[in-house]
Amino acid sequence: MKITHLILTSNFAGSERYAMELANLQSRTHDVSIIISPQAAESRPEALLHRIDPSVKVFVLKHKLRFLQIFEARRLLKKINPDIAHSHLNRACRALKGYTGTSKRVATLHIHYTRQQHEKLDGLIAIAQWQLADIPEKLLGHTSQIDNWTADNSAGTTKRESMRAQFGIKPADILVGALGRTVDSKGFDTLIKAFRQSNIPNARLAIIGSGKAWNKLKAMAGPDIIMPGFCPTPADWLAAFDVFVSSARSEPFGLVFLEAMDSGLPILATASQGALHLHHLIETPLIPIDDVDAMRVALESFCSHPVARKHYDLSRYRIEPKALEIEAFYRRLLA
Repeated sequence: MKITHLILTSNFAGSERYAMELANLQSRTHDVSIIISPQAAESRPEALLHRIDPSVKVFVLKHKLRFLQIFEARRLLKKINPDIAHSHLNRACRALKGYTGTSKRVATLHIHYTRQQHEKLDGLIAIAQWQLADIPEKLLGHTSQIDNWTADNSAGTTKRESMRAQFGIKPADILVGALGRTVDSKGFDTLIKAFRQSNIPNARLAIIGSGKAWNKLKAMAGPDIIMPGFCPTPADWLAAFDVFVSSARSEPFGLVFLEAMDSGLPILATASQGALHLHHLIETPLIPIDDVDAMRVALESFCSHPVARKHYDLSRYRIEPKALEIEAFYRRLLA
Protein backbone atom coordinates (compact mmCIF):
# COMPACT_ATOMS: atom_id res chain seq x y z
CA MET A 1 0.00 0.00 0.00
CA LYS A 2 1.23 3.50 -0.82
CA ILE A 3 0.62 5.83 2.15
CA THR A 4 1.44 9.53 2.54
CA HIS A 5 1.13 11.32 5.87
CA LEU A 6 0.75 15.10 6.07
CA ILE A 7 1.63 17.09 9.18
CA LEU A 8 2.43 20.79 8.75
CA THR A 9 3.18 21.84 12.32
CA SER A 10 6.60 22.92 13.54
CA ASN A 11 7.11 21.47 17.02
CA PHE A 12 7.00 17.99 18.47
CA ALA A 13 4.12 17.08 20.79
CA GLY A 14 1.62 14.24 21.15
CA SER A 15 -0.05 14.52 17.73
CA GLU A 16 3.32 14.77 15.99
CA ARG A 17 4.54 11.72 17.89
CA TYR A 18 1.46 9.79 16.72
CA ALA A 19 2.15 10.68 13.07
CA MET A 20 5.89 9.93 13.26
CA GLU A 21 5.49 6.60 15.05
CA LEU A 22 2.73 5.47 12.72
CA ALA A 23 4.67 6.38 9.57
CA ASN A 24 7.83 4.72 10.91
CA LEU A 25 6.03 1.47 11.72
CA GLN A 26 4.03 1.38 8.48
CA SER A 27 7.23 1.83 6.45
CA ARG A 28 8.32 -1.69 7.45
CA THR A 29 5.63 -3.21 5.23
CA HIS A 30 4.35 -0.38 2.99
CA ASP A 31 5.59 2.40 0.71
CA VAL A 32 5.32 5.33 3.13
CA SER A 33 6.10 9.01 2.71
CA ILE A 34 5.48 12.10 4.82
CA ILE A 35 5.03 15.77 3.96
CA ILE A 36 6.33 18.25 6.55
CA SER A 37 6.84 22.01 6.81
CA PRO A 38 10.30 23.61 6.42
CA GLN A 39 10.10 24.66 10.09
CA ALA A 40 9.73 20.98 11.07
CA ALA A 41 12.97 20.19 9.22
CA GLU A 42 15.09 22.67 11.17
CA SER A 43 18.00 21.50 13.32
CA ARG A 44 16.54 21.88 16.83
CA PRO A 45 15.30 19.47 19.50
CA GLU A 46 11.59 20.33 19.04
CA ALA A 47 11.64 19.74 15.26
CA LEU A 48 10.32 16.62 13.53
CA LEU A 49 12.72 15.56 10.78
CA HIS A 50 15.26 13.79 13.00
CA ARG A 51 12.46 11.60 14.43
CA ILE A 52 11.51 10.11 11.05
CA ASP A 53 12.91 6.70 10.13
CA PRO A 54 15.19 6.60 7.04
CA SER A 55 12.78 4.11 5.43
CA VAL A 56 10.13 6.86 5.22
CA LYS A 57 10.41 9.18 2.19
CA VAL A 58 10.37 12.76 3.45
CA PHE A 59 9.08 15.70 1.42
CA VAL A 60 9.90 19.09 2.95
CA LEU A 61 7.75 21.95 1.67
CA LYS A 62 9.55 25.01 0.33
CA HIS A 63 7.15 27.77 1.35
CA LYS A 64 7.62 29.18 4.83
CA LEU A 65 4.31 31.06 4.73
CA ARG A 66 1.80 28.74 6.30
CA PHE A 67 -1.19 29.41 4.05
CA LEU A 68 0.96 28.76 0.95
CA GLN A 69 2.04 25.41 2.40
CA ILE A 70 -1.56 24.19 2.05
CA PHE A 71 -1.52 24.68 -1.74
CA GLU A 72 2.02 23.33 -2.12
CA ALA A 73 1.06 20.19 -0.18
CA ARG A 74 -1.91 19.59 -2.51
CA ARG A 75 0.31 19.86 -5.60
CA LEU A 76 2.85 17.50 -4.07
CA LEU A 77 0.17 14.97 -3.20
CA LYS A 78 -0.93 14.86 -6.84
CA LYS A 79 2.65 14.01 -7.85
CA ILE A 80 3.01 11.30 -5.17
CA ASN A 81 -0.48 9.91 -5.87
CA PRO A 82 -0.72 7.60 -2.83
CA ASP A 83 -3.48 5.10 -2.16
CA ILE A 84 -4.03 6.73 1.25
CA ALA A 85 -3.37 10.35 2.16
CA HIS A 86 -3.52 10.64 5.97
CA SER A 87 -3.57 14.11 7.53
CA HIS A 88 -2.86 15.27 11.07
CA LEU A 89 -4.00 18.58 12.58
CA ASN A 90 -5.41 21.80 11.15
CA ARG A 91 -3.47 22.88 8.07
CA ALA A 92 -2.77 19.35 6.89
CA CYS A 93 -6.50 18.59 7.06
CA ARG A 94 -7.33 21.77 5.17
CA ALA A 95 -4.79 20.81 2.50
CA LEU A 96 -6.35 17.37 2.20
CA LYS A 97 -9.93 18.69 2.13
CA GLY A 98 -9.17 20.64 -1.07
CA TYR A 99 -7.17 17.84 -2.70
CA THR A 100 -8.86 16.43 -5.81
CA GLY A 101 -6.65 13.44 -6.60
CA THR A 102 -7.61 9.76 -6.53
CA SER A 103 -6.23 9.01 -3.06
CA LYS A 104 -8.54 8.12 -0.19
CA ARG A 105 -8.34 11.07 2.21
CA VAL A 106 -8.12 10.18 5.91
CA ALA A 107 -7.69 12.36 9.00
CA THR A 108 -7.07 11.49 12.61
CA LEU A 109 -9.12 13.63 15.00
CA HIS A 110 -6.31 14.66 17.32
CA ILE A 111 -8.57 17.30 18.88
CA HIS A 112 -12.19 17.19 17.67
CA TYR A 113 -14.31 17.15 14.51
CA THR A 114 -14.69 20.46 12.69
CA ARG A 115 -16.64 20.95 9.48
CA GLN A 116 -13.97 23.26 8.02
CA GLN A 117 -11.27 20.58 8.29
CA HIS A 118 -13.02 17.23 8.00
CA GLU A 119 -16.40 17.50 6.26
CA LYS A 120 -15.47 16.24 2.78
CA LEU A 121 -12.84 13.65 3.69
CA ASP A 122 -13.26 9.96 2.88
CA GLY A 123 -12.53 8.61 6.36
CA LEU A 124 -11.92 9.71 9.93
CA ILE A 125 -10.11 8.09 12.84
CA ALA A 126 -11.46 9.17 16.25
CA ILE A 127 -8.96 8.68 19.06
CA ALA A 128 -11.65 8.65 21.76
CA GLN A 129 -15.31 7.63 22.00
CA TRP A 130 -16.54 11.11 22.98
CA GLN A 131 -15.48 12.53 19.59
CA LEU A 132 -18.08 10.45 17.72
CA ALA A 133 -20.98 12.59 18.97
CA ASP A 134 -19.86 15.56 16.84
CA ILE A 135 -19.40 13.65 13.58
CA PRO A 136 -22.28 13.97 11.04
CA GLU A 137 -24.25 10.79 10.47
CA LYS A 138 -23.17 10.54 6.83
CA LEU A 139 -19.51 10.37 7.94
CA LEU A 140 -19.98 8.01 10.88
CA GLY A 141 -20.10 5.04 8.52
CA HIS A 142 -16.61 6.03 7.36
CA THR A 143 -15.24 6.60 10.84
CA SER A 144 -13.32 4.22 13.09
CA GLN A 145 -12.62 4.79 16.77
CA ILE A 146 -9.04 3.66 17.37
CA ASP A 147 -7.36 4.53 20.67
CA ASN A 148 -4.03 6.25 20.94
CA TRP A 149 -0.98 4.23 21.96
CA THR A 150 2.35 4.42 23.71
CA ALA A 151 5.59 2.56 23.17
CA ASP A 152 6.56 -0.01 25.80
CA ASN A 153 9.08 1.70 28.08
CA SER A 154 8.29 -0.49 31.07
CA ALA A 155 11.98 -1.47 31.32
CA GLY A 156 12.37 2.04 32.68
CA THR A 157 15.28 4.43 32.81
CA THR A 158 18.24 4.75 35.15
CA LYS A 159 17.96 8.55 35.22
CA ARG A 160 15.77 8.97 38.32
CA GLU A 161 18.58 9.80 40.75
CA SER A 162 20.59 11.92 38.31
CA MET A 163 17.58 13.97 37.20
CA ARG A 164 16.57 14.67 40.78
CA ALA A 165 20.13 15.49 41.87
CA GLN A 166 20.54 17.92 38.97
CA PHE A 167 17.69 20.06 40.35
CA GLY A 168 18.42 19.63 44.05
CA ILE A 169 15.52 17.28 44.75
CA LYS A 170 16.26 15.28 47.88
CA PRO A 171 15.58 11.52 48.04
CA ALA A 172 12.82 12.08 50.62
CA ASP A 173 11.16 14.87 48.62
CA ILE A 174 7.91 14.16 46.78
CA LEU A 175 8.27 15.35 43.19
CA VAL A 176 4.91 16.35 41.74
CA GLY A 177 5.27 16.30 37.97
CA ALA A 178 3.42 17.59 34.94
CA LEU A 179 4.38 17.13 31.31
CA GLY A 180 3.03 18.81 28.19
CA ARG A 181 2.92 21.90 26.01
CA THR A 182 2.75 25.06 28.08
CA VAL A 183 -0.48 26.36 26.58
CA ASP A 184 -3.70 27.55 28.20
CA SER A 185 -5.59 24.30 27.62
CA LYS A 186 -3.20 22.39 29.90
CA GLY A 187 -4.27 24.41 32.97
CA PHE A 188 -0.77 24.71 34.40
CA ASP A 189 -1.70 28.06 35.95
CA THR A 190 -4.27 26.24 38.10
CA LEU A 191 -1.65 23.67 39.13
CA ILE A 192 0.87 26.36 40.09
CA LYS A 193 -1.70 28.24 42.19
CA ALA A 194 -2.83 25.04 43.92
CA PHE A 195 0.72 23.95 44.64
CA ARG A 196 1.58 27.38 46.06
CA GLN A 197 -1.48 27.28 48.33
CA SER A 198 -0.76 23.75 49.52
CA ASN A 199 2.59 24.72 51.05
CA ILE A 200 3.58 21.05 51.46
CA PRO A 201 7.01 21.12 53.18
CA ASN A 202 8.63 18.11 51.49
CA ALA A 203 7.14 18.55 47.97
CA ARG A 204 8.56 20.02 44.76
CA LEU A 205 6.75 20.75 41.50
CA ALA A 206 8.18 20.25 38.02
CA ILE A 207 6.40 21.30 34.81
CA ILE A 208 8.18 19.91 31.75
CA GLY A 209 7.46 21.34 28.32
CA SER A 210 7.52 24.47 26.18
CA GLY A 211 4.91 26.58 24.46
CA LYS A 212 3.32 30.00 24.07
CA ALA A 213 2.52 30.43 27.77
CA TRP A 214 5.93 29.36 29.10
CA ASN A 215 7.19 32.86 30.00
CA LYS A 216 3.95 33.79 31.74
CA LEU A 217 3.87 30.52 33.69
CA LYS A 218 7.55 30.80 34.61
CA ALA A 219 6.97 34.28 36.04
CA MET A 220 4.03 32.91 38.04
CA ALA A 221 6.00 29.88 39.20
CA GLY A 222 9.05 31.66 40.55
CA PRO A 223 12.49 30.11 41.06
CA ASP A 224 11.52 27.14 43.24
CA ILE A 225 9.16 25.46 40.73
CA ILE A 226 11.17 23.53 38.14
CA MET A 227 10.45 24.53 34.52
CA PRO A 228 13.34 23.44 32.26
CA GLY A 229 11.36 23.76 29.01
CA PHE A 230 11.21 21.15 26.25
CA CYS A 231 12.73 17.75 27.04
CA PRO A 232 13.52 15.29 24.20
CA THR A 233 13.55 12.38 26.68
CA PRO A 234 10.35 12.73 28.77
CA ALA A 235 10.74 9.18 30.14
CA ASP A 236 13.68 10.46 32.21
CA TRP A 237 11.45 13.01 33.94
CA LEU A 238 8.65 10.48 34.38
CA ALA A 239 11.16 8.27 36.19
CA ALA A 240 12.05 11.20 38.46
CA PHE A 241 8.42 12.03 39.34
CA ASP A 242 6.58 10.51 42.31
CA VAL A 243 3.13 11.43 41.01
CA PHE A 244 1.91 12.66 37.63
CA VAL A 245 -0.63 15.51 37.56
CA SER A 246 -2.84 16.56 34.65
CA SER A 247 -4.49 19.92 35.30
CA ALA A 248 -5.90 20.13 31.77
CA ARG A 249 -8.91 22.19 30.79
CA SER A 250 -9.08 20.14 27.60
CA GLU A 251 -7.28 16.89 26.80
CA PRO A 252 -8.84 14.99 23.86
CA PHE A 253 -7.14 11.69 24.69
CA GLY A 254 -4.07 12.35 26.75
CA LEU A 255 -1.19 10.33 25.34
CA VAL A 256 0.73 11.64 28.33
CA PHE A 257 -1.54 9.56 30.59
CA LEU A 258 -0.33 6.39 28.86
CA GLU A 259 3.28 7.55 29.17
CA ALA A 260 2.81 8.15 32.90
CA MET A 261 1.14 4.75 33.31
CA ASP A 262 3.95 3.09 31.39
CA SER A 263 6.26 4.49 34.08
CA GLY A 264 3.95 3.13 36.77
CA LEU A 265 3.13 6.55 38.22
CA PRO A 266 0.05 7.27 40.32
CA ILE A 267 -2.06 9.91 38.57
CA LEU A 268 -4.04 12.94 39.71
CA ALA A 269 -6.15 14.38 36.90
CA THR A 270 -8.86 16.90 36.19
CA ALA A 271 -12.03 15.64 34.52
CA SER A 272 -10.90 16.32 30.94
CA GLN A 273 -12.24 14.28 28.03
CA GLY A 274 -9.10 12.11 27.96
CA ALA A 275 -9.14 11.49 31.70
CA LEU A 276 -12.78 10.43 31.51
CA HIS A 277 -11.94 8.12 28.58
CA LEU A 278 -9.10 6.48 30.55
CA HIS A 279 -10.61 6.65 34.02
CA HIS A 280 -10.89 2.87 34.22
CA LEU A 281 -7.08 2.89 34.35
CA ILE A 282 -6.50 6.13 36.28
CA GLU A 283 -8.83 4.96 39.10
CA THR A 284 -8.28 7.99 41.40
CA PRO A 285 -11.21 10.45 41.66
CA LEU A 286 -11.09 13.11 38.97
CA ILE A 287 -10.67 16.74 40.02
CA PRO A 288 -13.04 19.47 38.79
CA ILE A 289 -11.51 21.56 36.00
CA ASP A 290 -10.16 25.01 36.97
CA ASP A 291 -10.81 24.37 40.68
CA VAL A 292 -7.70 25.55 42.50
CA ASP A 293 -8.98 24.51 45.91
CA ALA A 294 -9.92 20.99 44.77
CA MET A 295 -6.49 20.60 43.15
CA ARG A 296 -4.84 21.80 46.37
CA VAL A 297 -6.78 19.24 48.42
CA ALA A 298 -5.81 16.45 45.99
CA LEU A 299 -2.13 17.40 46.19
CA GLU A 300 -2.19 17.58 49.99
CA SER A 301 -4.00 14.25 50.23
CA PHE A 302 -1.50 12.48 48.00
CA CYS A 303 1.57 13.99 49.67
CA SER A 304 0.31 13.09 53.14
CA HIS A 305 -0.19 9.46 52.05
CA PRO A 306 2.01 8.87 48.97
CA VAL A 307 1.11 5.91 46.76
CA ALA A 308 3.84 3.71 45.29
CA ARG A 309 4.27 3.02 41.59
CA LYS A 310 2.06 0.29 40.17
CA HIS A 311 1.64 -1.86 37.09
CA TYR A 312 -0.96 -0.80 34.52
CA ASP A 313 -2.21 -3.24 31.89
CA LEU A 314 -1.53 -1.29 28.70
CA SER A 315 -1.66 -4.23 26.31
CA ARG A 316 -4.56 -2.68 24.35
CA TYR A 317 -2.64 0.60 24.00
CA ARG A 318 0.43 -0.61 22.14
CA ILE A 319 1.27 0.64 18.65
CA GLU A 320 1.43 -2.74 16.87
CA PRO A 321 -2.25 -3.72 17.34
CA LYS A 322 -3.38 -0.12 16.75
CA ALA A 323 -1.42 0.09 13.49
CA LEU A 324 -3.14 -3.10 12.33
CA GLU A 325 -6.54 -1.54 13.12
CA ILE A 326 -5.59 1.53 11.09
CA GLU A 327 -4.43 -0.62 8.17
CA ALA A 328 -7.72 -2.53 8.25
CA PHE A 329 -9.57 0.80 8.16
CA TYR A 330 -7.52 1.91 5.14
CA ARG A 331 -8.37 -1.32 3.32
CA ARG A 332 -12.04 -0.85 4.10
CA LEU A 333 -11.96 2.59 2.47
CA LEU A 334 -10.08 1.26 -0.56
CA ALA A 335 -12.43 -1.69 -1.12
